[in-house]
Amino acid sequence: MFSASVLAVSRRPWVRRLVTGAPAARRVVDRFVAGDTLHAALATTADLTAAGLLVTLDHLGEDTTDAARAAAIRDAYVAALDGLAAHGLADRAEVSVKLSALGAALPGTLALDNAAAICAAADRAGTTVTVDMEDHTTVDTTLETVAKLRAEHPWVGAVVQAALRRTEADCADLAREGSRVRLVKGAYAEPASVAFTAKAEVDASYERCLRVLMAGPGHPMVATHDPHLIALAEGSGRDPGTFEFQMLYGIRVPEQHRLAAAGHRMRVYVPYGADWYGYFARRLAERPANLGFLVRALLTR
Repeated sequence: MFSASVLAVSRRPWVRRLVTGAPAARRVVDRFVAGDTLHAALATTADLTAAGLLVTLDHLGEDTTDAARAAAIRDAYVAALDGLAAHGLADRAEVSVKLSALGAALPGTLALDNAAAICAAADRAGTTVTVDMEDHTTVDTTLETVAKLRAEHPWVGAVVQAALRRTEADCADLAREGSRVRLVKGAYAEPASVAFTAKAEVDASYERCLRVLMAGPGHPMVATHDPHLIALAEGSGRDPGTFEFQMLYGIRVPEQHRLAAAGHRMRVYVPYGADWYGYFARRLAERPANLGFLVRALLTR
């Protein structure tokens, strides 16, 4: 209920203007976003990988309704991949893309074509791409797009959300040889008809989905900050090289370093770009403490 309320308020135009126009808010944004530019993102990537962590870069942007904007986002990803290769980082960093940023709301195959161009750039760079999942209305088309991309690039990663009631079945379908699957709890406000709404239900669903993925021959990407779920994955008996942990940039940093030091693959989800508001609003909605940081920053500007 807290998350849904915060997300609802964040969509009001005056709230967006207040947050994006307040210099004080930038101090809070910088906790979760690596910067507005590719240069900043590559510098952050270099620092994280030097510390033994892996990275997935997310060029922020979503809900694109203009073909030119979708093309610009595609080109930004290609530039990011070229930058990773040029800086010798491509073996430790990949990219994550949202189909809504690439034109999924527009007619035809624009989003698929743009995603395919990004995958081709990743191939040239020697790294991979993961296709982010968005709200429940996009699940089928997103998984269909992943399947089409995998025909040429079998390493393309899929994302599933434990909050959705369908996800355990999706995990069973995706847990195949070579299949990279990121399991998240889910950061979208969804109706009870398609999603679990109580935290305990979401946690239980995540645990069931995790067991399915860890029992399969694929490559689970365990995206969680939850100590219980981390311990469950650590105690699964799987070789550490056959799965990975993923956490958000700026969240539980000491735990990220602990997992890496213990020999686990630990990947940090690093968002960057000027269009940070939608991502930032979801981070605020996830934890009351995050919202508290913002309020204090605005009151003390």
